[in-house]
Amino acid sequence: MPQVKVPPPYRGPTQGEAVIEVQGGTVRECIQAVEARYPGFGEQVFDLESNFHRFVKLFVNGHEVARDGADAPVGAGDEVEILAAIAGG
Repeated sequence: MPQVKVPPPYRGPTQGEAVIEVQGGTVRECIQAVEARYPGFGEQVFDLESNFHRFVKLFVNGHEVARDGADAPVGAGDEVEILAAIAGG
């Protein structure tokens, strides 16, 4: 099963879980699977139009997923990593 790696700022909905095994064939399906288990998680990653939030970067096996690549395929042993860019001033 694919794994989703959750960064510390996004672990509130996951109750502190850092790595979550999910079933999904695309990046979007993996994030939706985490959302189904931990409501509120998906809104941290996707905006209202189901695009990645502008401060979120996703990687599959260390390779960055394009901003329009939510439907990129994910295999059974793949790792989806979320990077939360922190902005401030």
